Parts: sequence; structure tokens; C-alpha cells
Amino acid sequence: MSARIGIIGGGAIGGYTGGMLTKAGHDVTIVDQWPEHVAAVKANGLTIRHGEDEVNVAANYININELQAIDDPFDYVFVAVKSYDTEWAAILMRRYLKSDGAYVDFQNGINDYRLAETVGVENTLGCVITIAAGCYEPGIVLRTDTNPLAYKIGEHDGSDTARARELVEIVSGASDGTYFTDNLFGERWAKLAINCMVNPLAGITGLTSDKVRTNPGVRDIGTQVAAEVIRVGRSLGHKIDNLLGVPAQMFVDAAEGRNIEDLDIEMDKQAANSGVSGRASFLQDVIKHRRTEIEFLNGFVAEQGRKTGVPTPFCDAIVAVVREAGVGKLEPDPENLAPVATLLN
Repeated sequence: MSARIGIIGGGAIGGYTGGMLTKAGHDVTIVDQWPEHVAAVKANGLTIRHGEDEVNVAANYININELQAIDDPFDYVFVAVKSYDTEWAAILMRRYLKSDGAYVDFQNGINDYRLAETVGVENTLGCVITIAAGCYEPGIVLRTDTNPLAYKIGEHDGSDTARARELVEIVSGASDGTYFTDNLFGERWAKLAINCMVNPLAGITGLTSDKVRTNPGVRDIGTQVAAEVIRVGRSLGHKIDNLLGVPAQMFVDAAEGRNIEDLDIEMDKQAANSGVSGRASFLQDVIKHRRTEIEFLNGFVAEQGRKTGVPTPFCDAIVAVVREAGVGKLEPDPENLAPVATLLN
């Protein structure tokens, strides 16, 4: 299938996806803001590592200022920047997308509504990412999970459309674990629960993704966070079935003191697939002293909880820890969780 694909944001997820699609023979242009990363790929190709496997791909990376040379518009634009960059990135790419083309949200959090407000819901699709990846040095992208699922693609209204099916076929070039979903926002809230219970806790403590799931004290906090996200999402009418294979209700039950041991077993299984050396994207941002996505993760859940009357004390407390540290000033340390841990008593 022939389609021109533009990706705005060539870091971990954008780089991995774009690189693998390039390897599969697709016409992909990746636009990135990190000059050293772009320069390294231009000079030596993009190196993609996944476990023991390593490939080098002649990925077409360009700097933002080089967009002006693009005169053949894209069929699809994948938005793979941080949540806080959604609007400007979408507007930037608008003139490079075909009139009947579509934006595809490849981000953490639930930015589909904001993207739709910026470019029109008729011009948008969603893609829920269930892989873990990192980009720690120029020219190299790591995939750190062993999850067989990778991409879940769907329309905002759940309809089964030709363009959604076409995109599933295209993205299958990056992973066989690519599927169509008629429950985009249910899948989004399930992924949001995972992001909210793993990403900020990793950034606050410095623990890798697997340790967040297995450290007893941190896991107990994560269980409460996940339960809050699930309750809020359900209060909004979304169908949340499972979180990477773990039934969502198990988190709610454990948070309320039921069948805790059963959830511990499932979390140990998740940890085995999370990537032992994997740093959650939130932790990567903290280490780089960058702005985090806390307002679009736990902050978003707390905001929606206030609107629906669902209490979110754990999300509130986590947001407070990050806010009080200040942008770029949070130093990872398990002791940072002390104010949150008091809520467990």
C-alpha cells in the first residue's frame, strides 16, 4: 500500500514507528526538534535496538526549518510530540497534509479532543501505543518491552472506516501487533491508567518501569492511582476492559482491599514485559530537566474527576509533588513519594 507519511516528533515512539515503517518500504518523513538527533540520523542512519536485535535504517529525518522544502503533501501526519506541544505541532503540519488526509494522535494522555479542536474531528484518527521505547542519545532508538500488542487504531466515534483499516494495514509494517478498535476512548483511558500509575511514579522515584510495578510501597500507590483513573473514565461513560491484559476491575477491587494477591501476581507478569532497563518517558524528561506531562496525565484525571464528582486524592497528591518541585527541578528519589504514601494509612 502506497501512502506518504509525515511524523512530527522523531524521538522514542515517533522514531521507532517511523524507522520500522521505513524499513518496511513506506515513504516516511520524520520532522524533529533535536538538531543533534537529526544530524546523527542523516550521517549514519537510525539505529533501532530491541532486545538482542539491532537494525540500521536510512530514515528520512529533517529539521523543522527544512519543512519549507516539502512540496508533495502527506496522506497521514502522525503527531508524536509531547502533549503540551499538540496544538502548535498540528498547525505547523497543516499545510503539508493533503486536503483529504488525516492526523493520527500517537501521544500519551488523551489529546484527541484538543487535536480535533485544532484541525477538525473529521481530519483525525487515534492510535493507542502499547510499546515502551526510549531515545537517550542522538541517532539511536530503543524498544524496551516484549509486549505483543503495539498499536490500536480507531475513529473517534468508533466507526469502522476505510481510512482506519488502511492505516492499520500501513502501521502493521512497524509491528504485527497492530489492530483496529471500535473503542478508541476506552482504550485511551486504559492506557491512561497505565501511564498515570507508572510514568509519574518512575519520574518521582527514579525507578525503572518494572520496579514501579514490583516495589511493594510504590505498587500500592500505583494500584490506587489506576483505580482512580478507571473510576473517572467509567463515570464519563467509557468502556475500560483491561490494562495490558489485566482486567481493569482487579485494580478497583485491590484498591478497595479485595483480592490484592491476585493483582500482585498479574503485576509481576506485567513487569516482565515492561522492559527491565526501560525508563518511562516521564523519567526521561525528569533526567533531562524538561517539562513533564503531569498536567496531561494525573492532572487531567483529577480535573475530570472534579467535573464528575469522583475523588482522586492519589492523583492530586502526585500532581502536587511534581508541581512543588518546579519545572526541570525534580530530582528522582523514592523519598519524594512520602506525602503520597501517607494516603495509604
